Amino acid sequence: MEKGGENANGFGHGIGHKDDDFDPSAPPPFRIAEIRAAIPKHCWIKNPWRSLSYVLRDFFMVFALAAAAIYLNTWIFWPLYWAAQGTMFWAIFVLGHDCGHGSFSNSTLLNSFMGHLLHSAILVPYNGWRISHRTHHQNHGNVENDESWVPLTEKLYKSLDQSTRKLRFTVPFPLFAYPFYLWSRSPGKEGSHFNPYSNLFAPNERKDVITSTLCWSLMAALLIYLSFAVGPIQMLKLYGVPHLIFVMWLDFVTYLHHHGYEQKLPWYRGKEWSYLRGGLTTVDRDYGIFNNIHHDIGTHVIHHLFPQIPHYHLVEATKAAKPVLGKYYREPKKSGPIPLHLIESLVRSITEDHYVDDSGEIVYYQTDPELFKSLKSKAI
Repeated sequence: MEKGGENANGFGHGIGHKDDDFDPSAPPPFRIAEIRAAIPKHCWIKNPWRSLSYVLRDFFMVFALAAAAIYLNTWIFWPLYWAAQGTMFWAIFVLGHDCGHGSFSNSTLLNSFMGHLLHSAILVPYNGWRISHRTHHQNHGNVENDESWVPLTEKLYKSLDQSTRKLRFTVPFPLFAYPFYLWSRSPGKEGSHFNPYSNLFAPNERKDVITSTLCWSLMAALLIYLSFAVGPIQMLKLYGVPHLIFVMWLDFVTYLHHHGYEQKLPWYRGKEWSYLRGGLTTVDRDYGIFNNIHHDIGTHVIHHLFPQIPHYHLVEATKAAKPVLGKYYREPKKSGPIPLHLIESLVRSITEDHYVDDSGEIVYYQTDPELFKSLKSKAI
């Protein structure tokens, strides 16, 4: 708990904030109902035909890119193909993400069918992911109960061996974390997105997890078959490398939605946490030319508070909500065509944001000053 104007980490309110009079950890003077009321009613309407048109657009691009790569088959084009196709895999993930939230359509059956189609195609177990992602949204900003890129406590951090710390806090290793997270979650957490008996899932969700694991397995089997049919090197070029780019996109974007803001933002425990306060710690990002390609996923604050809003209404909904949010909304830094500025944010956060205090209901990331010293000394 806070004492004498400081939180449990010894940091003053609003640490490092440009406006010294504003404390981002203070309970907001508005309720979530006021934000909801400010958003136009049509922003809540889900149009399944519009959602399906995005699926058609993205799959058309995927197959067109693959056809061009096969036809041209030149090492000048392959790197361009990998970057473009990996980005399209990420766009497909975002549409499946909409299915998981029910913002794709009002039909549970359509959402489930399209979610399995979209996510299985990029080797993501749809229901396993959907359920853990729901946990993330329901507990965003909560040190103890959040699910995605959760801060390590100081005790857990110090229990990690040196190689694990190096992997977690040295770029680019965290950008390859997602497949490992699907199989075994994060440090300090147990379970797997593929195991229906994992503690991630309630007993009544086991059939859903089995269904997704089977769909994932069918896609894996198809890829193995195609590797024999056209050759493993060709499949590596057509699917393997783009999938790796997709994983990097996913880890890059999801990390920066909850980390790396110019000033440190709070994480909560216990009575200080609420759905609204946790949601207000998320960060919007501008991805330049990629905003439209990956379906405005950078418009993340309103998405976290109201995940039922379709992605194609998020920009308008955010604009309408900003007068209510006031200083609790952090305007994203304007990007050029390529969001190179976000690489700096990523590197700075990963190298500085190591752990939070073991106690206290409002905590901020702290830096281990010895981490990279010890890594460098081992390298000498």
